[in-house]
Amino acid sequence: MLGAIVSGHIADTIGRKGALVVAAVPNIIGWIVITLAQSRNASLLYLGRLLTEFGVGVISFTVPIYIAEIAPKHLRGSLGTVTQLSVSIGILLAYLFGLFLHWRSLAIAGLVPCALLIIGLFFIPESPRWLAKKKSPLYEDSLQSLRGSDADICFEAVEIKSVVETNNQQTSVKLSELRERRYALPLTIGIGLLLLQQLGGVNGIMFYSSSIFKSAGISSANAASVGLACIQVIMTAITAWLMDKTGRRILLIISSGGMTICLLLVGLAFYLKNQLSGDSAMQTFFSALALTSLLVYIISFSIGIGPIPWIIISEILPVNVKGLGGSVANLTNWLSSWIVTMTINMLLEWSSAGTFLLYAFISALTLAFVALRVPESKGRTLEEIEASFR
Repeated sequence: MLGAIVSGHIADTIGRKGALVVAAVPNIIGWIVITLAQSRNASLLYLGRLLTEFGVGVISFTVPIYIAEIAPKHLRGSLGTVTQLSVSIGILLAYLFGLFLHWRSLAIAGLVPCALLIIGLFFIPESPRWLAKKKSPLYEDSLQSLRGSDADICFEAVEIKSVVETNNQQTSVKLSELRERRYALPLTIGIGLLLLQQLGGVNGIMFYSSSIFKSAGISSANAASVGLACIQVIMTAITAWLMDKTGRRILLIISSGGMTICLLLVGLAFYLKNQLSGDSAMQTFFSALALTSLLVYIISFSIGIGPIPWIIISEILPVNVKGLGGSVANLTNWLSSWIVTMTINMLLEWSSAGTFLLYAFISALTLAFVALRVPESKGRTLEEIEASFR
C-alpha cells in the first residue's frame, strides 16, 4: 500500500523506467534480507517482505501505464494482458518451486527476475507520452524506435503532442476539480473495477486454495492448487489473444457472470455437503462440484476481471491525473486485497457456504457495474478515450 501511494508521483517525476528501477532495487534488497533471516527470528522476514512489497506496489501501477503508453492501439489490450499473465506465471512458479525448494532457496530464486528487470531497462525506450509531457524533444525518437525505423509516426506524434499540451496548460489538478466529469467518471470506473476485482475473493481463494480444497474433501489439495494456477496461466494467455478481437466490455461481462454462477455453486456444494454428511456418495459428488466450480471460477476470473481492470485504468485516466488517480486506484486495489486476505479464514470458520455466497453477491455487483458504467476502449487511441470523457 505504501508503494501504491507513491507510485504515481514517482512515475510522473522520474519517468516510467525510473520508477521501475526504484521498484526493482528494494525488491532485490528484500529478497537478500529474507535469505539471511534466522528460523527463530521473524524480524528479518518482516523487513524483507516490507521491502519486496513496496517494490510490488510501485510495479503494479507503473507496468500497465508504461505498456498502455507505448503500445499501438490495435495491440494495447493484448499487450496490457501480459501484466496479469506474468502475475499468473509467477504464482504458478511459486507453487511448483515451493513443492521441492526450501523457503530460503525460494527467496534466492526471487532475485533472478528482479535482476533481469534492471538489465532489461537499459534496452527499452522511455514512454513517448511521458517525454512529451516533460516537453522533451526525444519523445519522437522514442515513438519512432517503438514503431520501427520505417514507420510513419507523424500523425501519432502530433496527436500526442496536442493532447499533452492541452493538459500541460493545467499542470496540477486540485482535489475539488476531481468532481468534474472528465476526471470523476474515469476515476470511478477505474477504482470501482479494481475494488470489485479484489472483493470477489480471488486472492484469498488463491492464497488458501490448499486449505479450501481440504475442507471440501479433496485429498490431493496441493496438486489441485497447482492445477488452479496452471489454468489461470492458460486462460490469461488466451485472453491476451482475445482482448483486441472481442473488446473489453464483453469479456468483463462474461467473466463476472461466470464468477457469480461458480461461486454460487461452490457455496451450494459446501452447504449441502454439511447437510448430508452421512451420505458418502453425495459427499464425493459435492467435493467434485466444489473443485470443478472453483476451477471454472478461475477460468472466468482470468478471461476478464483479472487482467482487464489494470488495462482500463491505464487507458482511461487523463495524463495530468494519471499519477494521482493511479496511486488512489492502486492503493484501493492493495487495501481491498489485504482486507480479503486477512478476513477469509475468519469467514471460512464462520461459514464456508456463507463466504462463497458473499463473494458471489459481490461478483453480481461487478456484473451490474460493468454493464452500466464501463465503456468500450478497444481500437481507440488514448487521446480519443480521454476526449470521450469531456
